[in-house]
Amino acid sequence: MKKTHKKIDNALRQSLTNVCDVALENVVGFKWLTHIIDYDDFPRSLKVVCIFDTYQNQTLAEVQHKHSYMCDLINRALLKDNIKLPNIKGQVSFDSEERCDSQHAGNWAQRLG
Repeated sequence: MKKTHKKIDNALRQSLTNVCDVALENVVGFKWLTHIIDYDDFPRSLKVVCIFDTYQNQTLAEVQHKHSYMCDLINRALLKDNIKLPNIKGQVSFDSEERCDSQHAGNWAQRLG
């Protein structure tokens, strides 16, 4: 990993960890998040995936506008590190452990790949 890539990754990890901590306290069923990135096409290539325990809680969060809330959390956290996502709604997605278990036998690498 290039030095600049490492710097980006560290900033992303810290920002997204903070988002995760806030979401765990404020969004029912939210469990964790991860990111996928092509460092040579950053920030356009950044994808953040927010994971819920069940599909029902994922859907409930959408109905309660928690998906928008989480996009705002992510956007604000990244802006603090001068990272501006060109399409926040298109770069943040939502999934559930339940669906990964049923569709990919719990293999997140395969599901996200």
